[in-house]
Amino acid sequence: DVQLQASGGGLVQAGGSLRLSCASSGFTFDDYTIGWFRQAPGKGREEIACISSSDGSKYLADSVKGRFTISGDNAKNTVYLQMNSLKPQDTAVYYCAAGDYYTGPCGDSWYPSDYWGQGTQVTVSS
Repeated sequence: DVQLQASGGGLVQAGGSLRLSCASSGFTFDDYTIGWFRQAPGKGREEIACISSSDGSKYLADSVKGRFTISGDNAKNTVYLQMNSLKPQDTAVYYCAAGDYYTGPCGDSWYPSDYWGQGTQVTVSS
């Protein structure tokens, strides 16, 4: 059974930090790219970061560059999204997703259809 379990969301004040985790199971982690998307109320789903488990290449959207970092622990089949200097506009449901080689490389047009987690709410108060 393939599972992507996102966790770590919560309520934080502007300027604060959160670390999201995406724990995966049921597929060969090293062969996949794992990424994070977010969806704010009334808006479309936005890709914010991804990391290739095979070569470690990374992507961060301009909207989060300099504030967020993505990292992976292949031994734990887990990807992390460290979010610092949070802003109210970062408020959204955050989803992790996984895509194999055929999804394409990690980058600004990466959008997997393979596997999605259930989402974790991040709320940043002003």
